[in-house]
Amino acid sequence: MLIANATLPDGRERDVRIADGEIDAVESSLSGEPDVDAAGKRLFPGAIDVHVHFRQPGYSHKETWETGSKSAAAGGVTTVVDQPNTDPATVDGAGFNEKADLAEASYVDYGLNGGVTESWNPEELFDRPLFALGEVFLADSTGDMGIDADLFGDAVARAAEDDVTVTVHAEDADLFDQSARDEDAGGAGRDADADLWSAFRAAEAEEAAVERAVDVGSQSDAAIHIAHTSTPEGIDAASAGGATCEVTPHHLFLSRDDADELGTYGRMNPPLRSEARREAVYERVADGTVDVIATDHAPHTREEKEAGLWDAPSGVPGVETMLPLLLEEARQGTLSYERVRDLIAANPAAIFDLPSKGRIEEGRDADLVLFDPEASREIRGEDLNSKCGWTPFEGRRGVFPELTLVRGEVVYRDGEFGDAVGRNVRD
Repeated sequence: MLIANATLPDGRERDVRIADGEIDAVESSLSGEPDVDAAGKRLFPGAIDVHVHFRQPGYSHKETWETGSKSAAAGGVTTVVDQPNTDPATVDGAGFNEKADLAEASYVDYGLNGGVTESWNPEELFDRPLFALGEVFLADSTGDMGIDADLFGDAVARAAEDDVTVTVHAEDADLFDQSARDEDAGGAGRDADADLWSAFRAAEAEEAAVERAVDVGSQSDAAIHIAHTSTPEGIDAASAGGATCEVTPHHLFLSRDDADELGTYGRMNPPLRSEARREAVYERVADGTVDVIATDHAPHTREEKEAGLWDAPSGVPGVETMLPLLLEEARQGTLSYERVRDLIAANPAAIFDLPSKGRIEEGRDADLVLFDPEASREIRGEDLNSKCGWTPFEGRRGVFPELTLVRGEVVYRDGEFGDAVGRNVRD
């Protein structure tokens, strides 16, 4: 394939030739009849979403590898990393193998994180093409994979021996504000104050857990990556401790000011923070303190989300809207296109050792996304491909791709899908 006249993230106009699944050449003028004339359009490296929950095995009524990866492809994401809290959990060889078989239905490339529980089997996990350990729940009493400090230290030390990154869900449950539950007076149905979830999972709980995680990591010289940081304090603690961190689109664009409108659809872990904290998080995304944008794509059905505040499951979908929302920011001039590229492609590829991905350079995988920078439209849940059929970003604007390639194969083009070509990036 030859893509001609494309504008790259840094503003250069180039032709890009693809051969055998790789980028063969990037030049100002390449010979041959172009397959795609990209004049006036921008070409990006495919996004790498290092934090998704595609729900299989165990919860296919929420999402499947097919529906989740189609949603990813339609949103310009060409690689995803799935978290271990499925059923069975990815904590031993059998759990890994079952998920790996299901992941063959993926339309995009993928990695599989191993989990840590009291019953995990590190010998079996590290004997497989593991992407990382994560999402490891550090002392999170509301997570079904929460572990104590001793096991966390053991897991981090073992991961360091095998040169495996540890992705940490950093919330210290001991610092949750139990008085928020007392304020609820029953919490019946949708009438409960949705903002109470944010008050319950206090911001201080994140900073304390980040500090503990980076301290344990430093003792083993382990690579620590903090998942879905939601506060400026947590981001700063990760940066000061030598850890990398990610921010989700919902923590970047939504705040407690949106809680009443979202109701239980806005319940997630960590919760939404104050508007002042959201603005401070955005500043750190823009100035380079934050390393990665990742979605924590965690779909649930509408029926599940309509439960009472204390019973509704936490999580929102986001894999299809991450890049479009960021491209809209670039269109508006709030973020540069180069900064968006680094957050969703170049940085995750460097942090997680994916040398064939993340940039438009000769020899790299032809994971490419083409879009018209002026083709902004409203986001509607009914138009998205996730099985859950809703989005917390309803009515906001995004710039969606018209063409997505995975290793040179067309997986999405103008609303139509190609073949499922995904493979494990660690194989």
